[in-house]
Amino acid sequence: MMQVLTRPPSGMPALVLNADFRPLSYYPLSLWPWQEVIKAVFLDRVDVVASYDQVVHSPSFEMRLPSVVALKQYVPQERPPAFTRFNLFLRDAFSCQYCGSTEDLTFDHVIPRSRGGRTTWENIVTACAPCNLSKGGRTPREAGMQPYHHARRPSMHELQERGRRFPPGRLHVSWLDYLYWDIELEA
Repeated sequence: MMQVLTRPPSGMPALVLNADFRPLSYYPLSLWPWQEVIKAVFLDRVDVVASYDQVVHSPSFEMRLPSVVALKQYVPQERPPAFTRFNLFLRDAFSCQYCGSTEDLTFDHVIPRSRGGRTTWENIVTACAPCNLSKGGRTPREAGMQPYHHARRPSMHELQERGRRFPPGRLHVSWLDYLYWDIELEA
């Protein structure tokens, strides 16, 4: 369950937006510690979009801590996603592709390695441990276990959109306008 905070989250991180005002990443959410944000402000790399009420001081300077910042230069997002366990689970919505379970997740070679299957986006799916054990070294056809979705390389855009479905447990109220453009507006 998502909790919306009116007080700053622990450590007072700032939501980091790309120059187009979309988050650099949804999952994990693009957050920087306040120290990095202050440094980026002084190096003129970001614009402050929203601030917390908390203030930091130096002998000659005072500044409210930023809660949302936008990069001044756009960072392209269409690079191929890294092939990591986390990105694989994100592609498969953190659920077993054989039974739908969200518990005890691991990954499965659709074509087993013992049969020449490779460890690639196109041959790996998320599987719970019981399904992975049940399938064993067999092909999906031999095991009678077809994955819900075909294993394939996702785009970075697809992973970002998928990440929006898994919001972090705590969000500061100042971040909401920049995270959920597709939620229904109140009348």
